Amino acid sequence: MSTESRNGVSVVTILSVIAAIVIAWFLVNFVLSAVFFLVKLAVVLVIAAIVYVVIRIALSRANRD
Repeated sequence: MSTESRNGVSVVTILSVIAAIVIAWFLVNFVLSAVFFLVKLAVVLVIAAIVYVVIRIALSRANRD
C-alpha cells in the first residue's frame, strides 16, 4: 500500500509543509518580537539620555541662583 495519492503528493509531504508553516510562523513572531523589543529599548535609552541632560541643565541653573 502506497502513501502517495493520485498526483504523487504523500501525506508526509503535506504534514511536512504544515509543520514548516507552523514553525516559520512562530520563528517570525519571535524575531519580530525581539526586533520590536530592541527598537523600544533604543528609544527608551535615547529619551532617558535626553531627560538626564535636561535635568542636569535644570539643576545646574538652580545651583547658580
